[in-house]
Amino acid sequence: MDLYARVNILGGLSVRLPHGGLDEAIPLDNDPVGRAQHWVEQGVQHLHIVDLDAAAYGDKQNRDLIHRLIEETDAKVQVAGGIRSEAEAESFIERGAWRIVMGTAAIENQNMVWDLCRENPDKIVVALDVRPDEEIATRGWTQNSGRYLEEVMIEMSSAGVVAFLVSEVGRDALEDPPNFQILASALATVEDPLIASGGVRNLEDLRRLMALESSGRRLAGVVVGREVTAGRFTIEEAHEVLAGRGPTRAPGGIVGARQLLQVGSVDEALRFLDDVVGLSRLRSPDVGVAGNVIEVNDGQQIELVQGAAGQTATLVLLVEDAEPWRDHFSSLGVETARTSA
Repeated sequence: MDLYARVNILGGLSVRLPHGGLDEAIPLDNDPVGRAQHWVEQGVQHLHIVDLDAAAYGDKQNRDLIHRLIEETDAKVQVAGGIRSEAEAESFIERGAWRIVMGTAAIENQNMVWDLCRENPDKIVVALDVRPDEEIATRGWTQNSGRYLEEVMIEMSSAGVVAFLVSEVGRDALEDPPNFQILASALATVEDPLIASGGVRNLEDLRRLMALESSGRRLAGVVVGREVTAGRFTIEEAHEVLAGRGPTRAPGGIVGARQLLQVGSVDEALRFLDDVVGLSRLRSPDVGVAGNVIEVNDGQQIELVQGAAGQTATLVLLVEDAEPWRDHFSSLGVETARTSA
């Protein structure tokens, strides 16, 4: 499975799109060519370049920049975004683009895609941005097409495209897993190579994509970007995984912790922590009654468990200012003592 690195270009800048919407675009730098070259320096051999202005607005302001990127980058470059004429597709090919990615055109002008496939074998990729119900979105995710994944893939496979690139609209690459169901459906529909776009959260997602199989077929590639720059894994680690080796990393996403505390009397400890310390007991979502779990802070919990009779337990709570707490305990008749840190 090949690894593609993405460079999104909007207004001449490299950007990332947390959920795909251009109104959420976050600038990364003002040097997309340098970003592409940096990917190559890390070991990337395939680049996926997306012209967001052209895709969403038909604005071709980034075209010269992309031509320069192709010329100055030592990698196989496939170009996507607003390529809706034969002349423009052939211009990119003449400038050295490895492949041309057609998205909206595959819905709105299929005859042109047929002609391009016939005139440029092994050059035309069809990108399908899929909503959860498998409807295809067009024009940079801004419009609904009324067409669906299976029918469009069958039509474009007949045209002779070299590969399909499938992504899910609105997915956050750092938070949401790939939509394995949609990818499996696409694999089962045609025999052409399929590239998973939209990124992966971690190395485990990458392994699952490698293992994904439907109708005896597997993915031909995966596009990454934001997850690498966010430090989830490196290009070197990704290549190791794709080679069937590779490191393992904990998937992350830990939002809190619960500590078990053995006490001599659960009831007395609960009363003290609730009435004196002011910590709240959590209610069970199943039965709606308070249990033996205390909420200390967001994501931090203590579960009290019964220990030996008369057992003492030590619980350390960090506070911003200790003096008001001493006064509070003193007013309730609770003895305190100063200790060194």
